[in-house]
Amino acid sequence: MSKAFVKENGHDEDDVEPAPSALPPGGKNYMTPEGYARLDAELRRLVELERPEVVKTVAWAASNGDRSENGDYIYGKRRLREIDRRVRFLIKRLEAAEIVHSSGRDTDQVFFGAAVRVRGREGEKQIRIVGVDEVDPARGQVSWISPIARALLKAREGDTVTLRSPAGEEPIEIIEVSYP
Repeated sequence: MSKAFVKENGHDEDDVEPAPSALPPGGKNYMTPEGYARLDAELRRLVELERPEVVKTVAWAASNGDRSENGDYIYGKRRLREIDRRVRFLIKRLEAAEIVHSSGRDTDQVFFGAAVRVRGREGEKQIRIVGVDEVDPARGQVSWISPIARALLKAREGDTVTLRSPAGEEPIEIIEVSYP
């Protein structure tokens, strides 16, 4: 479905836009199995459900005649471009993804996929280290390349690490490490 979809829809491989991400140059696109499944489900929904519906609407609107003042046609075409852009982005991200299975680890050391309970100046909080496409600060999911994740990686339960951020340095104590 990936490159074939791009070619079938009038795009060549060079037309696939670069992903606007915070991946380091030449870096890997690590992802949890749940994050991969979420992006794959979004891609399938766009390709199999949403895009065909919008194509029907645009075709109907085009059959009505004058397209210059036809809102259904104009906004439908715009939505198709948005969908196609997102589909190209998702295809590229999923092709580059390296799924990291971290469940079942029996260790107190912090690696990708770990749920870590930490204590800092602002009190205790729970974070999970995930891929750049899975970041959700409201749910405590931070990218593996974020300053806090870099400080925590390879440290162990009971360790105190130094978080270096634009706000300055802060000691962070690792209270618990688990792998959901």
